[in-house]
Amino acid sequence: MARLGVNIDHVATLRQARGGHEPDPVAAAVLADLGGADGLVVHLREDRRHIQERDLTRLRDVVPSSLNLEMAAEEAIAAIALRVRPDAVTLVPERRQELTTEGGLAVAGHEDRLAPFVGRLRDAGIPVSLFIDPDPAHVRAAGRVGADAVELHTGPYANSRRPDIDRAFDALREGAALARQLGLGVHAGHGLTYHNIRRLTAITDIVEFNIGHSILARAVLVGLERAVRDMRACIPFTAGR
Repeated sequence: MARLGVNIDHVATLRQARGGHEPDPVAAAVLADLGGADGLVVHLREDRRHIQERDLTRLRDVVPSSLNLEMAAEEAIAAIALRVRPDAVTLVPERRQELTTEGGLAVAGHEDRLAPFVGRLRDAGIPVSLFIDPDPAHVRAAGRVGADAVELHTGPYANSRRPDIDRAFDALREGAALARQLGLGVHAGHGLTYHNIRRLTAITDIVEFNIGHSILARAVLVGLERAVRDMRACIPFTAGR
C-alpha cells in the first residue's frame, strides 16, 4: 500500500492569520498520526508565511511518524534542515508571490548547482526528494544529481478535464515508470483530493502520496483525525507495490 503524507502547513496559516498560538501544528500532527498518516509534511518557506522554525523544531521532537521538510534549495534553509534533521527533505521551487507551489523544480540544466546541495543533505543522512514535473528530462536529471526520490507534480492532472486529464495521467504514469527504472523512489502530490486520487492509485510505481489542502478542508467539517482516515481509505492496498 502506498504511504500517505499529510501536509499541515495550513494549520499554521490559520494560526498566523491572527498571530496567536492556535491552532497548533503539533496538535494537528498528533491527530493526523492517529488518523493513519504515514508521515507529516511541512514547508518552511523563506518568507515564513505559515510554518515557523520553532514549529519545525517542536515537530521533530513530537512527531511519531516520519517528518518530511519541503524547502527551497537555499543555504539558509539548508542550515536549519541540517540542524533539525528531518527524516526526509523535498526540494521545491519557491516564489514569494505565489499562493502555493506552482510547478516543478527545474532540475535539467541546473545539475551543477543542485548536485552539491543534494549531496550535502545526503551526507548528513537525510534522504532527498525533488518535486518535479513528470518530464523525462527532469526525471533523468534528478537521478544525475543524486536524489533518492522524485515527487511528481500532480497539479496539471488535478486541475484538468478530459481530454487533458488523460494526457496528464499518462505523463504521470510514464514519469513514474522512468523514475523507478532509474532506481528512484516515486512520490506524488499537489492538488490531490478524495476524488481525483483514486485514479492515480492505479499507478503502482507511486509509493507515496503527499496531500494537504483537501484533507484540512474536510477537517474543518469532520475533524482532522477522521479526514485523514477518510483519505487513507482512498488509497487501496493495490497501490505502491
